Amino acid sequence: MKALAIAATGMNAQQTNLEVIANNIANINTTGFKRARAEFSDLLYQTERAAGVPNRANQAVVPEGAIIGLGVKTAAVRNLHLQGGLVSTGNSFDLALIGRGWFQIEASDGSTLYTRAGAFNTNADGQLVTLDGYTVVPGITVPQDATEVTVTRSGQVFATVAGQQQDLGQITLANFVNEAGLEPLGENLYRETAASGPANVGAPDEAGFAYIQQNYLEASNVDPVKEITDLISAQRAYEMNSKIIQAADEMAAVVSKNLR
Repeated sequence: MKALAIAATGMNAQQTNLEVIANNIANINTTGFKRARAEFSDLLYQTERAAGVPNRANQAVVPEGAIIGLGVKTAAVRNLHLQGGLVSTGNSFDLALIGRGWFQIEASDGSTLYTRAGAFNTNADGQLVTLDGYTVVPGITVPQDATEVTVTRSGQVFATVAGQQQDLGQITLANFVNEAGLEPLGENLYRETAASGPANVGAPDEAGFAYIQQNYLEASNVDPVKEITDLISAQRAYEMNSKIIQAADEMAAVVSKNLR
């Protein structure tokens, strides 16, 4: 009975949906986190009777066919790169992006990764790094005797040393044609892929690029109310598919009993 297999695909789809929702809720307080949404598509169709062909008497065209779908599959898990709220921290190394753009991070293998989590700090050499110690690109080195560090909305970094202001460099951002195509790696990092397209690098506050807000962090864009609503919807859909399996099993039992 095909209904068993069809309902099973529906249950598998809702399990995936539930996992995506669970990950969203788990990261509700993760800096720079972007919520994801499971996308589904229908499976192949089985044609019992084709539409638009001559009828049995070959005197007219069949207006409607009998085409039965075979279920559902997961097509994608899309990250929704929408702006998150701003959280004031008072830390001069905390930087939030308002608008489109990504901080560039140098990984341990020398490749460039991307993040929206601007919770930076300095290492023992004064270099601006992420919480996991990855260096921000281009490199910014803060003097040990700096008394104040200022980052403008356009990404220029200044430090006050012995009462004098020093220019430490310029933070640049990367943009992508298809942000949903970036590969999430964990630790708030993303990697460029063929789907995302190459990085377009520019200065903050230029046309098409975000500007920087110092002393703030971008919060997760997860909406708790929406996630709970989606959770209830996924649970109900799972229950309905399980009832179909139960009904199909009972119908099959009736047939097998009558054949004895």
